[in-house]
Amino acid sequence: MRISVVADDTIAIGERASNAHRTCVTGYAPLVQASATQQHSEHIVIVGDGQMALVLADVLAYRLGDASSKQRADMLGSVAILSPFAQAATELAATRKSPRLAHFTLSENVRVTADPSVLATATMVVCAIPTQFIRATFTRFADALPRGVPVVSVAKGIEVETFRVPCDIIGETLGETHALAALSGPSIAAELARRLPAALVAASSDEALAMRVQAAFTSPWTKIYTSDDVVGVELAGACKNVIAIAAGVADGLGLGANAKSALLARGLAEMARVGVALGGRVETFFGVAGAGDLATTCFAPEGRNRSFGERLARATEGDASARVQMALAASNSVVEGVPTAQALVRLARERNLDLPICSAVAAMVFDGLDPRQALAQLMARASTTERIS
Repeated sequence: MRISVVADDTIAIGERASNAHRTCVTGYAPLVQASATQQHSEHIVIVGDGQMALVLADVLAYRLGDASSKQRADMLGSVAILSPFAQAATELAATRKSPRLAHFTLSENVRVTADPSVLATATMVVCAIPTQFIRATFTRFADALPRGVPVVSVAKGIEVETFRVPCDIIGETLGETHALAALSGPSIAAELARRLPAALVAASSDEALAMRVQAAFTSPWTKIYTSDDVVGVELAGACKNVIAIAAGVADGLGLGANAKSALLARGLAEMARVGVALGGRVETFFGVAGAGDLATTCFAPEGRNRSFGERLARATEGDASARVQMALAASNSVVEGVPTAQALVRLARERNLDLPICSAVAAMVFDGLDPRQALAQLMARASTTERIS
């Protein structure tokens, strides 16, 4: 799916995902499923050194270190983390520790470097860069990446200036010679770091690539489904971050379980509205990548967007702008829901979409609206028939 801003500042939408491929949902065993299209060892480079880069590297490192399965060893040849920052790469390589993920130790099976030449032998690249920095990062590394190497995005957001989702940003930066996929779902990094069970969705219009991603990232604690709804999966992952900020505000104000549950239900409706308007399938928003990811993000104590909203609601010092900045500064990772809220408000205007919760979040973050006033405005809206569309 491509969302482009044209000369009159309206939004033109082009479909990237094809419906030609039927969604394939597989079971949990065997741990790695070989397909007819994958007869070579995967050499996977993860671009980024944040929380998701670390925990996905751990999934792959487990397979590299497990010699009990010859099939697994044959299918996964090497794993590397390519950090955009030389100093961070040096420290991570030496200590195997990161301040972004407490109590986690990176396996020695994972190479860590800031040298883009590591891309020369990659058979698959994973983009674990925050959405607003994808374009600059992949522009920098583009010349080092061989033609035809597929790229898998785990970022969840919308580029504010262009309305592009991660796969579109990567496609524009690298050109059409690279197949693209999104890997998304309920994936709190702190839980994955403890190897607690999780399910994700590998979405691509290229069914063979979706199955390669599924094979690469399936482990005893990660179950991977496949889908061809790239649009829906990426937009679900982006929009849920905004709703999670609202959920955190509800927590910070002490509104209780009833209010938070209603907020999630109506927030899911807003997510589906955005997705369907831009070419996604409504059922995607009620599956793992939609409702599943939303629930995790809104209830997990470690969720960065939820935590940001809670801190914002409880802040008392300084003016509205200072409270936002202090709440952001307390996060150890990028709060993707903040720029995404800004993008969704503009999108709502252009597409005439009713997104009251997303709009309230944007008003709190960018316009200084007090969280209690935002709640009052939402509660004052006219009561209507419940609907999704």
